[in-house]
Amino acid sequence: MPRPHPRPATLPSLTGLRFVAALLVFGFHVTLFDSPIPPNEPVNPFADEDLAGALEFLFSKGGYLGVSFFFVLSGFVLTWSAPPRERMRSFWRRRMAKIFPNHLVMFVLAMTLFAGAVTPLATWLPNVFLLHSFFPAGDVYMSVNSPAWTLCSELLFYLLFPLLIRPVRRLAPNNLWWCAGAMIAGMVAVQVVNLTLIPSTPPSPLVPVSVLQFWFGYFFPVPRLFEFGLGMILARMVVLGRMPRVPLWLAVLSVPAGYGAALAAPFVWGFAVATILPVSLVIVACATAELADRPTGLRGPRARWLGEISFGFYISQGVVVFYGRGLLPPHPFATPAGVLVVVGLFVATLLAGWALYALVERPVMRRWARPGRGLAGTRSPSFATCELDT
Repeated sequence: MPRPHPRPATLPSLTGLRFVAALLVFGFHVTLFDSPIPPNEPVNPFADEDLAGALEFLFSKGGYLGVSFFFVLSGFVLTWSAPPRERMRSFWRRRMAKIFPNHLVMFVLAMTLFAGAVTPLATWLPNVFLLHSFFPAGDVYMSVNSPAWTLCSELLFYLLFPLLIRPVRRLAPNNLWWCAGAMIAGMVAVQVVNLTLIPSTPPSPLVPVSVLQFWFGYFFPVPRLFEFGLGMILARMVVLGRMPRVPLWLAVLSVPAGYGAALAAPFVWGFAVATILPVSLVIVACATAELADRPTGLRGPRARWLGEISFGFYISQGVVVFYGRGLLPPHPFATPAGVLVVVGLFVATLLAGWALYALVERPVMRRWARPGRGLAGTRSPSFATCELDT
């Protein structure tokens, strides 16, 4: 069994890896046939039906994979960087400063451009306070800026983290593997409950399960705590040397295997269960490679910059991708023009993400977020402030 790591380390590769996950979400969004913005016209720009269908199928689990990655990573980096005796108020202040400014900017923009005319007070009010995905209705949890539903889960994670970190730190090292397995078993149990106890009617017009099953298995923040808890436990295991060395190449190869399983498995198992092991392996492999000073290909300044803007890149997609596509002709395009549309939406989303990071996120975090000493005895790294940060 590896020994505890004796020296502090930051983990910049996880910053670069965040953009890869956000890019998967972009691929999912830009190939959708049904936009979440009324009148729900296709986002996918390709007139070639075979190509459009193949791309939608190929990226159909990309959004689920990206979101699950961020939830696990959130637990990992917060545990890694948490000062040993940080006050709850200080932690909560920094976390609120992280997610709310970007969220509110995009909320106002979405309400101004398109959502204000179709969103009643009873819907947009919980959206402002990131409570909307607690409501089991698609017109609520997908309202206004639709990607913001994940921030409801992040907000729950932040509120509970100061209470969870203490028992996690007290876990006996020999019990960490059992606890990690319990988190994965909990994820499996959620979908078993979803398929057996949650009503299967009325059917969702978008996916092959009911409206309530889609909400409970994917959008409801409480069950997503299992992914967050798994990330916390993985961080403890890495710091204490309880994880065997996982070659990065092997972890990367596990991702297409898990993704293929998600594509082939019944729908609800593709939310997180089918890909949770590859997600965990990639995070652990990058972290242990950093601790051993092994190359990962994600430590360069460009990769880190992309990772730093990934929160803005993600949260702006509801406006840039969905609303932006609606500004273009509604008909699909020939393949070359369709490629240009995708590239244009990508560049616009990248610029929007950079603007949010440079003009909103970074100034607010510099004012309100103060570094502390983390689990590994190191100053809190910049990536620890980024949760979707899906």
